[in-house]
Amino acid sequence: MSMIQPFRGIRPARDLAASVAALPYDVYNSDEARKIVSSNPMSFLRIDRAETLLPEGTDPYSPQVYETARRTLDEMIADGSFIQDTYDCYYIYALTMEGRTQTGLVACASIDDYMSGVILRHENTLAAKEEDRIRHVDACSAQTGPIFLTYRPCLRLRQILREICQENPLYDFTSDDGIRHQVWKIDSREYIDNISQLFVGIPHLYIADGHHRAASAVRVGLQRRAADPDFSGDEEYNRFLSVLFPADELKIYDYNRVVVDRNGCTFSEFLDKIKDRFQPEPVPSGPYRPVRKGEFGLYTEGSWYRLAADPSIFTGDPVRDLDVSVLQDYILDPVFGIRDPKTDPRIRFIGGIRGLNALEQAADESGGAAFSMYPTSMEELLAVADAGRLMPPKSTWFEPKLRSGLFIHRF
Repeated sequence: MSMIQPFRGIRPARDLAASVAALPYDVYNSDEARKIVSSNPMSFLRIDRAETLLPEGTDPYSPQVYETARRTLDEMIADGSFIQDTYDCYYIYALTMEGRTQTGLVACASIDDYMSGVILRHENTLAAKEEDRIRHVDACSAQTGPIFLTYRPCLRLRQILREICQENPLYDFTSDDGIRHQVWKIDSREYIDNISQLFVGIPHLYIADGHHRAASAVRVGLQRRAADPDFSGDEEYNRFLSVLFPADELKIYDYNRVVVDRNGCTFSEFLDKIKDRFQPEPVPSGPYRPVRKGEFGLYTEGSWYRLAADPSIFTGDPVRDLDVSVLQDYILDPVFGIRDPKTDPRIRFIGGIRGLNALEQAADESGGAAFSMYPTSMEELLAVADAGRLMPPKSTWFEPKLRSGLFIHRF
């Protein structure tokens, strides 16, 4: 049973939405964020990465940065750049990329559902990354970046959202990367009650992207609970900002690997070491993108090869059968000596959205080898989460990315 709730969203004034909306804070380093804010002073990065408003060289984790974020948010609300709805609403957020639309419900999810396992995750989080967002959320008393959740499809819910999308949107703009963003407000009590009740019948929600943001929001909520002698459970800090999409509308892209050295292994030695598990085949026509599960592209020394995994590798285990696990367990670890891909500096991860030429370039520059992957499927992600297991790092790459700044949940 999933508990979601409407909220009084803080959102940009209509004519500012396109300027405010920004990619997630962790897509950029400080220098990149500064350049964006310099060229677009309304970018939400001025709040999500508030060091951009302070002198160069400012420690991005200093107390001054979080205080600047809070003050800037307050100022933008006061001057009308952001407005707040005066009653609880749901919202619809639709993103269209290359002709494909995914339609999400913007709502608040429950930190109790997160703690009890109603909301399932598939990745570990790093304490250092959590700490930054904990301080940001706590200073602003707001969640400024939505958690990307998914759920198994519900036909009636899809019908309701489609009905609402026949109305004129609050926002409708195309960002610089060609993605169309549309937002509708749901303020009908009948629609709100129906949507809330439909989610009661959905047993689990799944974190698709935003594990660190979710963990940070929950941590702040629990801290507020502990400090509140009048805690009732109805306080806004018991909920966190989310956008929920049906799983069948989402697309996971490949998350490819580059090994910057071959561990002293010649190509013939490499082939000899993998011959019992993989069938290599030269690909003379150029970059190879796997077309089915169990296939890998290999690029090294200027040439591409197709590697087909022996079917005996796959045993039915939801984690070990992932292609990213197969590559790790049968090639990266035993051949290249990469025991822990989270910490080994010899491995790099390149999102498939960047194309296979990026793999070639990285392998050529390092003298190593690149592997193109078949994307993890949504069913694989759900199966891993349902089993209470975790995926290896960098198993999924979702596109399009949700924009921050279109919705803020304050508590």
